[in-house]
Amino acid sequence: MKKQESFEEKVLCIENILKHLSKEDISLEESLRVYKEGAQKIKEAQEILHQAEIAFEEINMDRM
Repeated sequence: MKKQESFEEKVLCIENILKHLSKEDISLEESLRVYKEGAQKIKEAQEILHQAEIAFEEINMDRM
């Protein structure tokens, strides 16, 4: 079973994708594939942030 990537791992992957996309010799097909991968990683990272925000709100509500 594949280990779930952490938020930090997703951000690192996104950074690497951006570097790859900035290369001059990347083909259109490759850039589209990599772009889609990056868009998915961003979506996953945003969901992790959203879940963290909910958890922080719940903690703060419990303290009131």
